[in-house]
Amino acid sequence: MTAHRPDPSGPARIGPNSIIRMAEALREQQGEARTAELFAAAGLAAYLTNPPETMVLEEEVIRLHHAVRAGIGLDAASRAGWDAGRRTGEYLLARRIPKPAQAVLKLLPPGPAARILLKAIGQHAWTFAGSGRFSYQLGHPLRITIENCPTARDAQADQPLCAFYTGTFQRIFTELVSRKTEVREIACAATGAPACVFELRWKE
Repeated sequence: MTAHRPDPSGPARIGPNSIIRMAEALREQQGEARTAELFAAAGLAAYLTNPPETMVLEEEVIRLHHAVRAGIGLDAASRAGWDAGRRTGEYLLARRIPKPAQAVLKLLPPGPAARILLKAIGQHAWTFAGSGRFSYQLGHPLRITIENCPTARDAQADQPLCAFYTGTFQRIFTELVSRKTEVREIACAATGAPACVFELRWKE
């Protein structure tokens, strides 16, 4: 199953959590001054004093991830991205995914819960994948694919770069599908793969 943004004619945008939660993660990991330097390098310094309240341009998110990787290295950037993703998952659980729906998902076996959750995620994929193409393959392990993934866009590396999405999926699926969920990016466009692929497991 695939999902696309509803209006592909305009510039691609991504939800403000992509900026806000990265700022939070960097402040905790790198401190206020270094975070300011990294946001300034991305041309996004204003967002630290006036966090975005609406969808932001996809290109701003891409610039931020490039600046963070260039400024603190791939490993530290990966940790910050994962933490930002985890924080985004927390926000979605607290503010965006209705509590009654969460209660129903928690009562279901992991397979059916994952199927329902992924359908809902797919309907809103444009809010986090931007101009990327989101799809998934049911089963176990379950696989989520993002073609033209923003966090790997225009990048080359010897390791996966999309920890932001790994952290987000980890937090949501651990809460709503199975406490045993483990998420791993098994392919990344930055390493030469056709798309970024995330594998989700909850069975031994």
